[in-house]
Amino acid sequence: MANVAFIFVSFQSVVDDWIESYKHDRDIALLDLINFFIQCSGCKGVVTAEMFRHMQNSEIIRKMTEEFDEDSGDYPLTMAGPQWKKFKSSFCEFIGVLVRQCQYSIIYDEYMMDTVISLLTGLSDSQVRAFRHTSTLAAMKLMTALVNVALNLSINMDNTQRQYEAERNKIIGKRANDRLELLLQKRKELQENQDEIENMMNAIFKGVFVHRYRDAIAEIRAICIEEIGIWMKMYSDAFLNDSYLKYVGWTMHDKQGEVRLKCLTALQGLYYNKELNSKLELFTSRFKDRIVSMTLDKEYDVAVQAIKLLTLVLHSEEVLTAEDCENVYHLVYSAHRPVAVAAGEFLYKKLFSRRDPEDDGILKRRGRQSPNANLVKTLVFFFLESELHEHAAYLVDSMWDCATDLLKDWECMNSLLLEEPLNGEEPLTDRQESALIEIMLCTIRQAAECHPPVGRGTGKRVLTAKEKKTQLDDRTKITELFAVALPQLLAKYSVDAEKVTNLLQLPQYFDLEIYTTGRLEKHLDALLRQIRDIVEKHTDIDVLEACSKTYHALCNEEFTIFNRVDIARSQLIDELADKFNRLLEDFLQEGEEPDEDDAYQVLSTLKRITAFHNAHDLSRWDLFGCNYKLLKTGIENGDMPEQIVIHALQCTHYVILWQLAKITESSSTKYYNDYGDIIKETMSKTRQIDKIQCAKTLILSLQQLFNEMIQENGYNFDRSSPTFSGIKELARRFALTFGLDQLKTREAIAMLHKDGIEFAFKEPNPQGESHPPLNLAFLDILSEFSSKLLRQDKRTVYVYLEKFMTFQMSLRREDVWLPLMSYRNSLLAGGDDDTMSVISGISSRGSTVRNKKTNSSSDSMWLNREQTMHTPVMMQTPQLTSTIMREPKRLRPEESYMGVYPMQPEHHQAPLDYKYVDDRRGTSLMEDDEEPIVEDVMMSSEGRIEDLNEGMDFDTMDIDLPPSKNRRERTELKPDFFDPASIMDESLPFFPT
Repeated sequence: MANVAFIFVSFQSVVDDWIESYKHDRDIALLDLINFFIQCSGCKGVVTAEMFRHMQNSEIIRKMTEEFDEDSGDYPLTMAGPQWKKFKSSFCEFIGVLVRQCQYSIIYDEYMMDTVISLLTGLSDSQVRAFRHTSTLAAMKLMTALVNVALNLSINMDNTQRQYEAERNKIIGKRANDRLELLLQKRKELQENQDEIENMMNAIFKGVFVHRYRDAIAEIRAICIEEIGIWMKMYSDAFLNDSYLKYVGWTMHDKQGEVRLKCLTALQGLYYNKELNSKLELFTSRFKDRIVSMTLDKEYDVAVQAIKLLTLVLHSEEVLTAEDCENVYHLVYSAHRPVAVAAGEFLYKKLFSRRDPEDDGILKRRGRQSPNANLVKTLVFFFLESELHEHAAYLVDSMWDCATDLLKDWECMNSLLLEEPLNGEEPLTDRQESALIEIMLCTIRQAAECHPPVGRGTGKRVLTAKEKKTQLDDRTKITELFAVALPQLLAKYSVDAEKVTNLLQLPQYFDLEIYTTGRLEKHLDALLRQIRDIVEKHTDIDVLEACSKTYHALCNEEFTIFNRVDIARSQLIDELADKFNRLLEDFLQEGEEPDEDDAYQVLSTLKRITAFHNAHDLSRWDLFGCNYKLLKTGIENGDMPEQIVIHALQCTHYVILWQLAKITESSSTKYYNDYGDIIKETMSKTRQIDKIQCAKTLILSLQQLFNEMIQENGYNFDRSSPTFSGIKELARRFALTFGLDQLKTREAIAMLHKDGIEFAFKEPNPQGESHPPLNLAFLDILSEFSSKLLRQDKRTVYVYLEKFMTFQMSLRREDVWLPLMSYRNSLLAGGDDDTMSVISGISSRGSTVRNKKTNSSSDSMWLNREQTMHTPVMMQTPQLTSTIMREPKRLRPEESYMGVYPMQPEHHQAPLDYKYVDDRRGTSLMEDDEEPIVEDVMMSSEGRIEDLNEGMDFDTMDIDLPPSKNRRERTELKPDFFDPASIMDESLPFFPT
């Protein structure tokens, strides 16, 4: 049992085996249990039988402390990893099973429990955190198990007492004296057992809890508060009194959020049971203010649980004052959604959940007569009294989860707005109607979009199938109701700008297909007429833009109503444009000074046109000329009203934006049909004439586009930008034009890569070699052509690339060096039969025939012998493999067309240290302390230094082990951590006498 890993097997069998061992030899069994607790604390020390027999607990603990290695700072309760994930729960479960299996005999032998409690009490007072933490958890779980035993004993005593009373009350002739004697004996035995359990619990409570509930470590304090909450809930008759509640009340002032959180969750378990409310009255009156203040806790989790606790406190009538409730009400507007939702539930329980008994008879009524009518009014009154009229969406979102049926009763809201009040019912005021319309709009938006308002969430989440179905059902319900009701609402409130602006947003959330499937076209016509009337009546910008957005939402080509809406929109714009041209002609007549009425007419019409031009393309009405004439006259005369100039400029701005949008959309395909085939044929003919010049032309065009992008965006551009992505896409299309026959285009592709590499490294970074060359990102574009290289040519291009690089460049892994890394990888992919066949532990000696061929053509290689000896090759880290690496293949000159292009002198690197080469010569890869050796595959055979190898530093990722944690400084909490004046007598007995 001393092995900690045992906790993952069956607890029942382990405990049963231990009980059998205890019955056979209790000292050996207890020694096993003691070592289990010691090892669960992370101590490697072992308590021997000799120590157990002759040493006191304090001496044993001191001995274990000396053997405890606390430098690591880790012990099972704090260790991470899958093997320790369930340690705490398994450890606690084991203690519970142990007490449960021993509750009928062993725990009353005055030896086993005394020994365990004494050990845990001593460990809980240790200076070693691991001992203190583990033993406190064990002691608290042991206490919880004993409380359960005490509860069972109490129940059995009550049952025995009832049986005894029933038997004694029988007449003498039917009374069984033997049974009375048995019941008296059983009651006496149960009382003795309960007294023993009480003594054990008192020992744990006073020896462990009273000291550890204010331990310096927050986790230990949290354990104590969590368990005392369980005791009070489990055995309320014994523990739910002020003698124990005081510890929870004091700890609500703890400095650590996790401890305060445990206090609140413990209290929630008590307040949830309405039968316990009477026992909590004194505690509530004393600590209510603290709980209310915790709704503003800096830890959001604590604030949420404080609000939920106050929601449970509402079960007790008249406990929370109006001021207390108001402190919670305003939290429905909190930006943190869990806090707002909790506050919304509190608000709903307080103001909306109570229903008059007389409402039971009208549950099936709908509209204005439904039971929700008064609740909707209450919601409107609350919204107005909160004086946060711009935050209706946040109020709706806060109550969405708990008051969905109320907030989705759009029929009731609609009836309150359209129907006349009933007899004796007070009508809604103008302000209340505006608030109701705003709330109604927010509920419709929430139902249609299924996500919280801005600032309340991390973004749109993926909806479940059930949520999608609910969303579709709600949109259908919204459309069917308001397709009919919206024209009536607009007609009623057509002169009220605020109401109309909100009402006009409703069609954005319609399912427009229902206009056709539900045969609601006449209601659509009524809606269009009302919108037209509103445009003619209003000059308010918000109203006009709302009308424009509504037309935009309805003008959806996917639906059959498009033609009907488009005709109505065109007719409206025709009239506005004609009116504007007519008014403008009179307004700009020479020799006449325009009066205010003419100016107002021009301005109002211009406002309407500008509002529509924002969302609709009005290019066919040629508004640019009219506005240009208006602005030109204003410049020449200098007496143009300011508002007219502003809206004329804005309208002109929209004209230009729509034209730019058209140009941008059509720029890539505008001339494709006319010139696409011609361009492709021209490129094909050019390639047939001279493949190399064609390739140079292609790479030059890409370089020019790259330079233009640099001039526009600078060198620190975003490689994910559309411009750069467009250049990469063009390069990909260029690569496709080379076809599938790589042998025919071999030389051209090689030249293209050569020019591309030189361009990428052409401009060094003025900040130094530690920063990438200015054109390095061009390698991203060049990598699109890597697939067109033959396998052996990839090797040659790779080595040519290495000549431009410094050793430091090959080690760089920052994002700015990604183009270089990706280009290198594109060349290494499929570079040979092995991924890195150029790596070898033994220098490769070519055959005599190959040496002769190499001698005859060494001058045609990019690198001559002298250059090779002075230019080491830096290769990427090879992939690890379990097979023996093959000897690297050497390139013959005829295998590479790139051999005809000599290396430019300015790209040479520092010469190789020959002393290092000599030192490395003859070493073997089988030596443990040696590194793999890279051979320069571009070295010519003539005059080659035999077995010349270069040492290579591989790029390895450092594994950063966590630093050793020293023992945390142990400091006890200050004596005044809790209010000393509030401390009550800690010597009160557990059970009332």
